[in-house]
Amino acid sequence: MDSRISARALSALLGAWRSREPAYEALADGVRLLCLDNRVAPGTALPAERELASALAVSRTTVAAAYRSLRDTGHIESLRGSGSVTLPLARDSTWPAAVGGVESIDLQQASPPAWPGLAGVVSEVAGSASRIISRSGYDVVGREGLRKAIADRYSRRGLPTSMEQILVTTGAQSAIHLLASVLVRRGDRVVIETPTYPHAAEALRRAGGRLVSVPVTTDDGWDLDRATQVFSRTLPTLAYLMPDFQNPTGRTMAPDERAVILDAATRAGTVVVVDETTADLDIDRAATPVPFGADRSARTNVLRVGSLGKTVWGGLRVGWIRADVEVVRRLAVARSAHDLGTPELEQAIAELLVERLDDILPQRSHLLRTGRDAVAAALRARLPSWRVPDVDGGMSLWVDLPAPLSAPLVMDARSSGLLLSAGPRFGVDGGHERRLRIPFTAPARDLERAAAILEASWERVRTGAPIALLETYDALV
Repeated sequence: MDSRISARALSALLGAWRSREPAYEALADGVRLLCLDNRVAPGTALPAERELASALAVSRTTVAAAYRSLRDTGHIESLRGSGSVTLPLARDSTWPAAVGGVESIDLQQASPPAWPGLAGVVSEVAGSASRIISRSGYDVVGREGLRKAIADRYSRRGLPTSMEQILVTTGAQSAIHLLASVLVRRGDRVVIETPTYPHAAEALRRAGGRLVSVPVTTDDGWDLDRATQVFSRTLPTLAYLMPDFQNPTGRTMAPDERAVILDAATRAGTVVVVDETTADLDIDRAATPVPFGADRSARTNVLRVGSLGKTVWGGLRVGWIRADVEVVRRLAVARSAHDLGTPELEQAIAELLVERLDDILPQRSHLLRTGRDAVAAALRARLPSWRVPDVDGGMSLWVDLPAPLSAPLVMDARSSGLLLSAGPRFGVDGGHERRLRIPFTAPARDLERAAAILEASWERVRTGAPIALLETYDALV
C-alpha cells in the first residue's frame, strides 16, 4: 500500500459530487474520476466507510454501496482487515474504444499530433547515427549544438542568452521536477496559478512545497491584488507561472500584469519559474511580447522552462531550462539523482527542429486555428447557455458551464466515447466545478463530434441533477 487519503481530503477532492440519484452511484462516479485522472493514485487506501459517511454527511449504507460499485468496475479492491485500496487502471471499463461502431475521441491530453515534417527530420538525423553513437551518451548538461540553437532563439526574441545558460532535459516535466527538487525545501511556500497545469502542481507538492494560489480567469486575467498580497505576506521561495497562453485558460499576461507580478516577486526575493511550453502557440495575437521579465533579468531571478512537446510532438522528450550559469551548474550537479542525460538521438533531432521553428510554427498555428474555430462554433451553436471564451492562442478552451456539473458531465461523456478532464483537475484549492477544459488540438471533425456528444451528455446530466444542488450553488454564487 503506497499511501492513505483521509475522509476530509477525499471529501474536498470530490467537491460537488452529489450530481444525480442514486447517491451511491454519484459518489462512486466521483471516486472513479479521481482515479482516472490520477488525483487519487493507484495503491491509495480509501477512508473507512463510517469515516467517509461522516465527512460527506451521508449514511454508511450509501458509502458501502459506492465502494461495492467501485469493486464491480475494478477501480478498488477491499481486503478484510486492510480496507479498500485503489487499483492501477490499464484501460478502465468505463472507457469504450468505440461506441456504435464509431471510434472514441480522446481529448484528455491537450497535445497536437506530430508536425508532419518530423519523420523527414528523423530520417535525416538517422543517416548520421554512427557519428551520434560515438559519443558516450551520458551528458547531464546537453548537446552543445542544441544548447546553442536554443540560446540563439532566446537572443533573437530579445533575451540575450549564451549556451552556458541552457540545460537540456528529458521534457518540460522533467525540468519542472528537477527545479522543484533543487529549489524547494519541505514547507517552503510556492506561488502557483489556479487553474494550472496539474503535473507541475504535483511536482511542487512532492518536493514539499506548500502551494499558495493566485486566481487567473479568461475574462479578468490574473488577480493582481491577490498576487501582491501573496508575495508580500508569504515571501514564497518560488513562483510557477505560465504568462503566455496559460494552460488551461489560454490567457496571456498583459504588460501591467507582468509588471505587477515581477515587482512583487522581486520585493519578496522569489525565484520565478516561467513555463514557456505554450508560449509559441500563437494563432492570432496582435503582438508578441518579449519573454517574461526579459527587461528585469538583472533584478528578478527568472528561470525558464521550454520544450518541443507542444510545438513539434509530445513523444519527442526534449526540454530545457534557461537560467544563470551558476544555477545551471547547480542543476547539473543535482541531476544525476534523477537521470543521466537526455538521449543523444533525440537531442540531434531537436537541434534541427529548433533551427527550423520559424517554419514549423506557422503550420502549427494553422492547425490550432482550424481546431479552435471549429469547436468554438460547434459549442456555441449546440450549447448556447455555455460561455465559450475567445482565445488567441494556446491549446484549449476553458469553458464556463451554467451549473457545477463538470465532473458528472465528464463521466457521462465517457460512456459516449469522449474522454475529457473535468475542471477540478486543474484546481489547486479545489473548485472549478463550473469549468471544463476542451482542447482544440484534434481534427475539426472530431471536435465537432465532441460538441454533439457534450450536447447530449449535458442534457442528461443537467436534467438528472438534484434541484437542491443547483439551488444551493446558485445561492453561493
